[in-house]
Amino acid sequence: MSEVRELPGSPAPRRLRFPAHEIAGLAGTSFKHEHLPAILQDRAQDGFFEVHAENYMGAGGRPHHALEQIRRDYPVSLHGVAMSIGGPQPLDRNHIERFRVLVERYEPALVSEHLAWSTHQTTYFNDLLPLPYTEATLRRVSEHIDEVQQAVRRPILLENPSTYVAFQESTMSETDFIRGIVQRTGCGLLLDINNVFVSATNHGYSALGYLSHFPIERVGEIHLAGHTQQVDDEGDPLLIDSHDGPVADAVWKLFEIVINRSGPIPTLVEWDSSIPDWPVLKAEARAAQELLDRHATPFSSGKVHAHR
Repeated sequence: MSEVRELPGSPAPRRLRFPAHEIAGLAGTSFKHEHLPAILQDRAQDGFFEVHAENYMGAGGRPHHALEQIRRDYPVSLHGVAMSIGGPQPLDRNHIERFRVLVERYEPALVSEHLAWSTHQTTYFNDLLPLPYTEATLRRVSEHIDEVQQAVRRPILLENPSTYVAFQESTMSETDFIRGIVQRTGCGLLLDINNVFVSATNHGYSALGYLSHFPIERVGEIHLAGHTQQVDDEGDPLLIDSHDGPVADAVWKLFEIVINRSGPIPTLVEWDSSIPDWPVLKAEARAAQELLDRHATPFSSGKVHAHR
């Protein structure tokens, strides 16, 4: 089994509390507590589960009891949604410490956060907001990622955003900005393919062109999700990263293009509202797994993308 990957200079890995389940080449789903009885009954289920860190920052109770049951049998991906790594103000040290405790407590196979900001002074927004792609922003985001990685003593994965507006002061493309972050911090990447499709549609650029410039070699996890379509004030399509339905056909096609190039990277299907019964979500993960398996053979002896 793979070892947990540590940053250079970190103390020797401690004795693991949970089994070190392999995650390479697996598809998974968001873990929803209402699905727990069905998951526990369905012992034939393979794959992994992802949880939002902020839902488990209390000390105990039913959420932790449920997550412990899942973690004993499956790999877990810990996904932060409120770190505000892209924000202009210093990171909340108390939040970082709670995040660190979760990483130590559950020994997740993957740890990730968003390239976004969500705070202003003492106000926390229920949104992941975009940021300008400038040298000053690149420097600040890199410093924040270094701070988080030193706290959790391992590289994290950074997720590309879904965006609805762009900043005129940006001096570089999103992919160049992300590549700069990787070069400065050594972090990995979480490639959300639905976000790519949503942003490309909203801004009128090519999703394939974006992916051709994205540093795929640094991707440790892929996200797939559903979106909804609206129209803006001028009647043009406006996609919303809603996570409230099945993965769209166009996103499936982009996913297959990516893994044909990269090999089978751990892939998660997100579904966070209008949550269906477990068999529906399980079928989405099974569809992702079938595509991963189809592209596994040529890469079976190559490098593994999962960051452990």
